[in-house]
Amino acid sequence: MNFTPEQAAQWTRREWMKAGAFGLLGASLPNSLALAAKSTQHTYAKAKQILVIMEQGGVSHTDSWDPKPDVVSDHRSPYKPMATVVPGMQFTELMQHSARIANRLAVVRSFHHKKAGADGHPQGTQYMLSGSHPVSPQTMPDIGSIVSKLLGTNAPDLPPYIMVPGNHEQAAETRTGFLPEGLKVFKTGGRDVSDPKWKVSDLMPRLENADGRLAGRKSLLSTFDSPFSATDPNAPSACGMDRFYDQAFSMLGSSLVTRAFDVQSEPASVRERYGEGHRGACYLIGRKLIESGVRFVTVDTRWPSMPGKPGGGNLNWDHHDHIYASGTCELPGASGAGAGRYGFGHWVMMGSTDQAFAALIEDLAERGLLDETLVCFVTEFGRTPKINKHGGRDHWTHAFSLVFAGAGVPGGQVIGATDADGGYVTTQPYIFEDYASTIYEKLGIDRDIPLYTPTNRPVYYGHFGEPIAGLM
Repeated sequence: MNFTPEQAAQWTRREWMKAGAFGLLGASLPNSLALAAKSTQHTYAKAKQILVIMEQGGVSHTDSWDPKPDVVSDHRSPYKPMATVVPGMQFTELMQHSARIANRLAVVRSFHHKKAGADGHPQGTQYMLSGSHPVSPQTMPDIGSIVSKLLGTNAPDLPPYIMVPGNHEQAAETRTGFLPEGLKVFKTGGRDVSDPKWKVSDLMPRLENADGRLAGRKSLLSTFDSPFSATDPNAPSACGMDRFYDQAFSMLGSSLVTRAFDVQSEPASVRERYGEGHRGACYLIGRKLIESGVRFVTVDTRWPSMPGKPGGGNLNWDHHDHIYASGTCELPGASGAGAGRYGFGHWVMMGSTDQAFAALIEDLAERGLLDETLVCFVTEFGRTPKINKHGGRDHWTHAFSLVFAGAGVPGGQVIGATDADGGYVTTQPYIFEDYASTIYEKLGIDRDIPLYTPTNRPVYYGHFGEPIAGLM
């Protein structure tokens, strides 16, 4: 059986492997595979950088991107569907800013977990960060670590993979897996990134290094290193660490680093556009890092507790209790599992998220950065279609929404669908392995070339998923 390049390109990797396993294509299989690879290689490599907006805790899809107005009243969201700038494309009324930029967004409503074992926040977050199910023999690195390994960075004074601020309850779920620790995500820290006093302490020059002492210390290090380099210029202990030392010295003395993390240097109009407080500042730092050339940026936001807002000590999206409260969810009848949250529609929750996300997309577009930046709005799972006895919605892995923009993603579209309750995917099901493969494809990374463990075992990190066709 012979295929044209166009016909071969329509087959997924899974289909080719299945056909080859059963010998259906005989001797023509290698030629057909070659045609498929030739016709698709790097066709969709539109991204130079990745910006992940990670809203941890499990955002309720039926209250945001996937409205379900026909659900029985006992379980229906109080937030009505609203039209966007794209005819026929609806979000809930909480998403007024996002509705304005819907022509730039592709909403994938058909994500789910195909395999059990990641319905808790730690495992779900690890799954989201790595694009590899956590219940597997090999602990896989974060997508950002793999991208850093393969592509490096366009900002030599900054780490290639940065998380802002990286101090939420699941931040410990980042992994380097079998890759070197040098590819670990750099977490900025910061209780409130909007605080004028916020600094990334690990990147700021220390007082003891003032007045040229940092340069002196670098010279002293070179003096100690030179005998080893002269003896064996290929020694991994000498040459392998030089790159990290050079980068560290550059980072500590770079004005680019200072500017990249300085929210207060932005005009007041820009800061107001993103919204006051922690979330807006985190999203804005995300844009600044992309503008500085950082390859892979993850923004994770959990508001700190604030004066005058009691019960708001853990403001992520884990709304087990009183999800529709006007303020704190810690009301009579709460189970305690949702402690520390404010209601889904409160401004510090979806209000600030909607404003900051729309501002980010518009800002990137206006600066000419969106064309080469893939923006991914992600969460580890959704919430139950039914409201529980505590007035909340529990973890739900059977259906949830992710949103994409930039880097050639066709905007103004909805991909996939869920049933009338938002409980189960009905068309075009996708999993986090597909999400990861989409990122690799957009960056032009060849997933057929493996990475290797320290024992020289090949790992095909992208073979369990396929790029999402509608995003290409």
